Amino acid sequence: MTDARADERTRPEGDVHWYDLPDDEAEPGSGEPTPARPAAPAAPVAPAVGENRNAGAASRSPGATGRRVGDAARRVVRNSAAILLLLAAWEALPRLGVVDPVFVPPLSESLAAGVDLLIAGQLPEHLEASLVRSLSGFGLAIVLAIPLGLLIGWYKPVADFLTPLLEVFRNTSAVALLPVFTLILGIGETTKVTFVLYACSWPILLNTISGVKTVEPLLIKSARSMGLGPVRLFQKVILPAAVPTIFTGVRLAGAYSILVLLFAEMVGAKAGLGYLILDAQSSFRIPDMYAGIITISVVGLLFNLLLIGVERRFSTWRTT
Repeated sequence: MTDARADERTRPEGDVHWYDLPDDEAEPGSGEPTPARPAAPAAPVAPAVGENRNAGAASRSPGATGRRVGDAARRVVRNSAAILLLLAAWEALPRLGVVDPVFVPPLSESLAAGVDLLIAGQLPEHLEASLVRSLSGFGLAIVLAIPLGLLIGWYKPVADFLTPLLEVFRNTSAVALLPVFTLILGIGETTKVTFVLYACSWPILLNTISGVKTVEPLLIKSARSMGLGPVRLFQKVILPAAVPTIFTGVRLAGAYSILVLLFAEMVGAKAGLGYLILDAQSSFRIPDMYAGIITISVVGLLFNLLLIGVERRFSTWRTT
């Protein structure tokens, strides 16, 4: 005991022995201190606010904007390549004599005829008549077919009662029923609007029924387990899940509303794009006929793009 104290008094200041260190650092038999442990790696430092602003400014630089515009232009050209080839062939083949230019005039002549009809006021008049009939029948089909499809798809007794009748009429062509509409309703606007209404109702009705019946059963069970009643279940689960399928039928009906109307206008009308096409063909005004056909194609394309935009607006909850 006395020797230990004497050794402690005589030991030079600053010497460290293993018995003076904590338990986790002491090593018996070593008179030297244990080397320090390596420091932990530093945490990454978040960029400063100014750096983020500089990065955002770089992404908005003229070079980045130019690249985005170039990418968008290449994408448009790639997606429109088939249409551009068709238009080029339409212009070149009649001029090269591959097809008879009397029956298939070059595209430029058809466009020039369309401009003449537009300046003369004939094209706007016929276009307005067709759009009023088409949109009237199409709108009525949406108002009537969607609620009926929801009812049939959700309530089994209603489906059992109406399905046999629907199967009979869905396999009956709308064109075959046009004489029936004409006999009952006469030759007038009512016949044409009703004809469009009948033709547009089927794709909307059938797709609405399919959309309701194909809702994921797990969603319905989960909603019921959370205490949703029938009304809230239909509002929050069934209807949103069926929207994409419903809009598929709406887009098909939009195409039908123009196609079947042209047929009705060719049979009995004094105005409309169908009447314009048939009258130009009968009078052998071939460029005017193609001008009417091009107008129908452009109207149908714009109508479809409009419906796609509306569908995206009502389907914002979808992730894909």
